[in-house]
Amino acid sequence: MEVEVVVAHHECATLRAGDVFLKIDADQTRTDIEVEAMALAPIPTPQILWRKPPVLALAALPGKALGRLGEPSPASPSAWIAAGAAVRRLHDAPQPPRPGRSPGEFVSRLDAECEWLLTNGVLPADLVTRNRQVAEAALRPWTPVFTHGDLQVSHVFVDGDEITGVIDWTEAAQGDALFDLATLTLGHSEHLGDVVAGYGVDVDLDVIRAWWSLRSLLGIRWLVEHGFDPAAPGCEIDVLKASM
Repeated sequence: MEVEVVVAHHECATLRAGDVFLKIDADQTRTDIEVEAMALAPIPTPQILWRKPPVLALAALPGKALGRLGEPSPASPSAWIAAGAAVRRLHDAPQPPRPGRSPGEFVSRLDAECEWLLTNGVLPADLVTRNRQVAEAALRPWTPVFTHGDLQVSHVFVDGDEITGVIDWTEAAQGDALFDLATLTLGHSEHLGDVVAGYGVDVDLDVIRAWWSLRSLLGIRWLVEHGFDPAAPGCEIDVLKASM
C-alpha cells in the first residue's frame, strides 16, 4: 500500500493510506473542534475510524473534490447547486458552542496583514489599497450561523451531482454565512450563481466579493510562510487583481 502526503507543514499533516486518511495535528484543540463539528453537522462528513492523539483516522469519502483553487472545476452546475443547498442546511442548523471572530477582530487582522504586505513589498500598494476598500463591505454586523469556517472548494466532495461529504472542520464556529459562501466560490466566481441558486435565499453579492478580497489579503502571509504559492494562476493574488 502506498502512502500519499496530502498536505504537510509545521503545524499539521494529512496522509492517505488506501481508503484511510490520517490527520496528525500538534494542536489537539483543533482536532477536538473538528470531531465535535462533524458530530453536529447536518450534512455528510467523513466517518471517524479511530482517534489516538495526535492522530485522527478518517474514512475516505466517495467521489472527488468539487474543484481546486487555480483550476477549472470538473463538476457540473448541478453539483455546485447541490453544494449551495448543503451549505444552507448547515447554516440553518443549531450553532456550535465555539464563537467565531467578530467584525472587529477581522479589522485588526486585516490592518496587520495589509501592513505586512506593504512593508515587505509583497504586493503593489494600489492593489492592497483597492482590496482593503472592497473588504470593508464584509466588516459589518452579522447574525451568526453554524459555519464551516474553511469551506474551500477542495473540501467539498461530490459523486456526480450529489454531495458525498465535507472535510476539514477545524475552523467550524459561529460566524457569517456569507463567509462560507465566499470561501467556497473563491477563484470560481463563474459558479457563484449556481451556489446562490442552491442556497435558496437572496444574498448580498457585494459582501461575498468583499470576503473574497478580505480572505485573500489575510491568507497570503500564511501561505508564503508555509510553502504555498498565492501567486499561482487563479489563486489569491489573481483574485485580488480581479477586483481592480
